[in-house]
Amino acid sequence: MKNLRQYLYSLSTLPSALFSALWFGLLSLPFTGLPGALYIAGAIIVIYALFRYLPKLLLLPPIILQQFPALVLRLKPISSLKPKALGDLGFFVLLIAVILLPFFTSPYVVDIAALAGIYIILSLGLNIMVGYTGLLNLGFAGFYAIGAYSYALLNTRLGMGFWESLPLSMVLSALAGILIGIPALRLRGDYLAIVTLGFGEITRIVLNNWVTLTNGPNGITGIERPYIGSFELKGVTEYYYLVLLFVFLTALFIKKTIHSKAGRTWMAIRDDEIASTAMGINTFLYKLYAFSFGALWAGLAGQLFSAKMRFVSPESFTFFESVLIVAMVILGGQGTLLGPAIGAIILVALPELLREFQQYRMVFLGAGLIFMSIFRPQGIIGRRSTGSR
Repeated sequence: MKNLRQYLYSLSTLPSALFSALWFGLLSLPFTGLPGALYIAGAIIVIYALFRYLPKLLLLPPIILQQFPALVLRLKPISSLKPKALGDLGFFVLLIAVILLPFFTSPYVVDIAALAGIYIILSLGLNIMVGYTGLLNLGFAGFYAIGAYSYALLNTRLGMGFWESLPLSMVLSALAGILIGIPALRLRGDYLAIVTLGFGEITRIVLNNWVTLTNGPNGITGIERPYIGSFELKGVTEYYYLVLLFVFLTALFIKKTIHSKAGRTWMAIRDDEIASTAMGINTFLYKLYAFSFGALWAGLAGQLFSAKMRFVSPESFTFFESVLIVAMVILGGQGTLLGPAIGAIILVALPELLREFQQYRMVFLGAGLIFMSIFRPQGIIGRRSTGSR
């Protein structure tokens, strides 16, 4: 009965959620009116209830069954089902849903899903720096821009196709990570964040002013779409599947790396850099590796974005893009593989759902981050304890 009493006691925290929902509703009242404010307050209560009480509801049946041993014996085949099997089943269902998405939705939704896939790759790359190594990077859009402009220039100036340019774009972004990492990684904390912020802004300003190479603020147009043999991926659905393929490959490579020696070393540096140095780890070298490895995936995302839009300009790689990618990692959960992907999907889909309030999206983003910082600082699926998922 002790566990059951603890569960019932946890319900007493509901008034704090109601107060927070009313506060955010009041904050949005001048922008959305009374109906919109009520909708926002209700949505916050529902989301809070799902993430706080749904896991407890799933644990409630075992708590009750503990009070009835005879019933537990009768339900032994059901209770012996392993959580890992349930997780694998859920992943399989999600995979099927993602693959079949274009057959059940409009081309507009598929196009947004493809853009979300690009941001998933970006957030996974930044998560290597921020989540696994503990290096705050506020200029990640700079690597994103290098990847996009690399393909744009290689294609329009040298006539190279998508697949020939892909390794070069990724390598150039990784080299940029090494070049900025060599001087910047001698700093820590806020100082490192300021240096990376400066790198992102310098990259954008160079692209904006180097008119002879980048065409300045007018950008580069006429970028070629990807081809598979003689088949051009010109449709929204075809490009969605291409992005989906790269999302799975990115997640696979990053997962393998995180569970390797390098990944464990990154997490050791994140948890205690001084202790890692005392154990004989070359922390500077591994941090530089994390910087270049994360930038590598930003280059991939940049090329995918460039091929999707067929146009790039410096306005697509502002400081807000870097902040948005950091917010995706924080919202979903730092140091997890699934968390940044969830954060990317939410922050790409949310502006579309709130299109009529687009000019106030920064207000909603800031309010949401405050809400998460108070009630769920580890992110949506993150854990308070360190470690990878």
